[in-house]
Amino acid sequence: MTSKRQGEVHRKTGETDVLVSLGLDGSGQCQVDTGVAFLDHMLHQIASHGLIDISIQAKGDTHIDDHHTNEDVGIAFGQALSKALGDRLGIHRFGHFAAPLDEALVQVVLDCSGRPHLNFELQIPTQKIGTYDTELVKEFFGAVVNNSGLTLHIRQLSGANSHHIVEACFKAFARALRMATEVDPRRSASVPSSKGILEQAGSNG
Repeated sequence: MTSKRQGEVHRKTGETDVLVSLGLDGSGQCQVDTGVAFLDHMLHQIASHGLIDISIQAKGDTHIDDHHTNEDVGIAFGQALSKALGDRLGIHRFGHFAAPLDEALVQVVLDCSGRPHLNFELQIPTQKIGTYDTELVKEFFGAVVNNSGLTLHIRQLSGANSHHIVEACFKAFARALRMATEVDPRRSASVPSSKGILEQAGSNG
């Protein structure tokens, strides 16, 4: 990765070992191997549609289930995103996108506010997509939000197929994140806040 806005996090616990690197000013290069095939597929959507270069290697206790790996990848991704954003100078800050996939339509609106909040309104009709538990979609985004300081609203406007709904969600998230994190040429090096500061992830402001 050649981007100056880069973040790298190595998270190792008794359950997982996760290494995440990302570059916000990339071209959508993606090398991921989490041991959770559907999660890998969704991370490719973030890279491709967000034009974020992403490298993720994860090993976890997937012989039990995918929960720990899914969550810890989300945690490390969120922390790497926060590092790449730094003090958030010059970014647009806000992003929104509505992505269709056949009958599914999902809207994502986000704010790189430094204040973590998730509003999750997907109605996923099945408990599994392949071997992936669909309740883990919310867990992933919750982990990302809490460790990146995003305010994130996800709304399903239509959809009947579980795969379509979730993939539309990740695509919309990617495009909204791209919009929010791109540099605003009119803002130059100022912080996009009337307060003159945006809270960093993990702060209590």
